[in-house]
Formats: sequence, structure tokens, C-alpha cells
Amino acid sequence: MSTEERLWKAFNRALGQYSLISEDDHILVGLSGGKDSLCLLEFLARRSHILKPHFTVEAAHIRMENIQYETDTAFLQRFCDKQGVTLHVITTRFDENKPQTTKEKPPCFLCSWQRRKQLFNLAQQLNCTKIALGHHQDDLIHTALMNLTFQGHFTTMPAKLKMRKMPLTIIRPLCLCQEADISIYAEEQAYEKQVKRCPYEHLTNRTTITELYHLMERMNPEARFSLWHALVDTGKLVEY
Repeated sequence: MSTEERLWKAFNRALGQYSLISEDDHILVGLSGGKDSLCLLEFLARRSHILKPHFTVEAAHIRMENIQYETDTAFLQRFCDKQGVTLHVITTRFDENKPQTTKEKPPCFLCSWQRRKQLFNLAQQLNCTKIALGHHQDDLIHTALMNLTFQGHFTTMPAKLKMRKMPLTIIRPLCLCQEADISIYAEEQAYEKQVKRCPYEHLTNRTTITELYHLMERMNPEARFSLWHALVDTGKLVEY
């Protein structure tokens, strides 16, 4: 089985296993420009050409003007045009010096929060029913390890999350796809790599947790599946 076939099979299995897409859905994809979101958009666009269920796809790229993180919007536009998907580009910013009403928030939190805010606002303006994010299985496992280590609970980003305060559902159709496969596929498809120069990208614990996870895999090659089955047993991969 080729890498593309393996990814496509895992993608479609996630759609069915977690009931991620319904008839007449209007899906907004968060397109960062990285390999994961590009793969997600390509697969959703391809899946939308299959008759059942019928759904439409649009994409949103959020630019943060006060963070040095370069993206080639011309490439993203060409990529979306090739998929037959409308691309929305929004430029915003956050004020890292603004006093917080609660405890001090790190820049990464503020940046992520502002990006999500813009994504949710656009989704509601477009009357979307769902927002699709490009988190893969490795992301979900790493998040679970971070929550276990720093928060004291074994939970992760769910494959499907129905929002309580707005008529939107977050879906993660790549949740059964492995990052290594996506990396190989991105090279095969010649996805253009974006320039990462974020001054805060090394200030989080995710890099250390990733190293810990790789150590666990060296100790036990089946660690991925053990951790994933443990997450499945929590019953938290779909939240209503």
C-alpha cells in the first residue's frame, strides 16, 4: 500500500468512525500552510466530489502581522484554486503587552487564541457548520502526554467537538493519520514549505514532550497504539 493510499484510508476511516461529516455540511478549513493543513484541505476537497454525503469546503488563512512568520499566500491561492476551494486571507494581530484580566498569558496562547477567534468569526459569517483542523494522531497523543504531565488528566483534542456557545462543530479528520506518512506525502506532492521564524516557537513544552514520546517509541515500538487505545477508552474523542 502506498503512502497516499494509507493516508486516504485512515482519513476516510476517521470520517466514518467519528461521524465527522453530515449531509449539506459547510466546512471551513484552517489553512496554516503547513503540510498537515494542506493535506487536510486536499483530502476534504477530493472527498467532496463523492456524491454522498454532499458538503462544501472553504479555507481560511490567518496572518499575524506582529509575528515574523512568513507564508506564501500566492502558493496557498494556487493550491486552493487547484482544489476548487475558495480561500479567505485574514490579517490580524495580538497585543502581548496588554494587561490580562486573569494570570499572565504567554505569547503563544495569545497568538493561538486570536487566530481561533478570527477563524470562528469567519465561519459564522459564512454560515459554516464545521471547522476542520489539521491535527494528526501524533498531535493528539502529544497533547495527551502534555495534559497528563502538566495538568494531571489524560485527555486530548477530540476528533469531534460540538461547541456549546455557537452553532459550530470542530472536526479533526486526520486524527488517525500518522505524521510520518503526512511528511512523506508532502514531499511526494511537492508541498511548498513555509518559512518559520516565530520568536516564541521554542518557548513551549511541546518540543520536550515530542522527544519524550520518541523515547517511549524506542522503548516500545507499540507505544503509539497503547497510548491511542488508552485515549479511546476515555471516551473523550467525541464530545457533544
